[in-house]
Amino acid sequence: MHICVLGAGMVGGVIAQDLAQQHDVTSVDVNDAALSRLAGRGIKTLRLDISDARALAHCVQPFALVVSAVPGFMGFETLKTLLQAGKPVADISFFPEDALALDTLARDKGVTALVDMGVAPGMDNLIFGHHDAHMRVTRFECLVGGLPQHPKPPFFYKAPFSPIDVIEEYTRPARLQRGGRVVTLPALSECELREFEGVGRLEAFNTDGLRTLLRSMAHVPEMAEKTLRYPGHVALIQALKDAGFFADAPLEIGAARVRPLDVSAQLLLKQWRLEPGEPELTVMRVTVAGEERGRQVRHVWDLLDRYDPATGYSSMARTTGFTCAAAANLLLEGGFKQPGVHPPELVGRHDGCFDFVCTYLQARHVEYRHRCEAG
Repeated sequence: MHICVLGAGMVGGVIAQDLAQQHDVTSVDVNDAALSRLAGRGIKTLRLDISDARALAHCVQPFALVVSAVPGFMGFETLKTLLQAGKPVADISFFPEDALALDTLARDKGVTALVDMGVAPGMDNLIFGHHDAHMRVTRFECLVGGLPQHPKPPFFYKAPFSPIDVIEEYTRPARLQRGGRVVTLPALSECELREFEGVGRLEAFNTDGLRTLLRSMAHVPEMAEKTLRYPGHVALIQALKDAGFFADAPLEIGAARVRPLDVSAQLLLKQWRLEPGEPELTVMRVTVAGEERGRQVRHVWDLLDRYDPATGYSSMARTTGFTCAAAANLLLEGGFKQPGVHPPELVGRHDGCFDFVCTYLQARHVEYRHRCEAG
């Protein structure tokens, strides 16, 4: 099959290389350096300004499927262009807009888009949907974080993506479901310590990660997502936040007008940058609790994935990219055929789709450990 992967960055590059094992893949980006790296690994490349909707629509015509791994700020418009062009899509751009606003367009065009197909959102939603189809779920919780394997003070953190995107997680109010109603709490709130095998004690705090679950799983009374960091990180970030370092209102400093957010992001870029080959890890715990076959149960899924020195793939790229590649193959093999825009929790309701993605990840040594407990 001829597949187009939009975005040749850390995750898009891994997706292109993984899919190229079975398909004819072309990577599209405006960044020459990123394209050159993939070309050196035998991937076809095309330089294109993806924000040019007309050029993009023309570019994707020969392809059977498109993977969108573009930055979030351009994800919604990119997906809209691809659907208007009549192309099925696997998307991990994680844009802030409501993807379901494009559902009617996708249905009218008779094509399928699987969105948020990463690790979180992504696999956590798939797991949630899988269990929701077989039990009466009363509580869902996802704890997730990408972390350096060797944390150093003062932040004990390295970012697998742009610092300004990380800061957004720390400033955007967190929406949770409590008592069957959506409530909004400050990001970084309700910080608690949790233990994780192979990692140790981590801080877990509220962030706005439920996304489509607030609509698609509104029948579940308790839902939350918390981000994980090494102990000590939250207090330092909260101090910076309280002092105004993340404010987006410009300040006048001499003859210049600057946003504290922009200055902070530039300063943190050096502190938080993952160096090439620097080992990092992804840790996630998904808990789905409720009534199943007349008894109260709790399904717990744990992930601990590490940087792969053999391939040079970061853990975040592996856990995110391979999940999206699985979704692309699911579409190509006809495992999910419903036209429209579908978040992963709706895909996970189909046993065959859930098993397909889990098997795909296991073959690439991304392994989720599952246990079922009473209570």
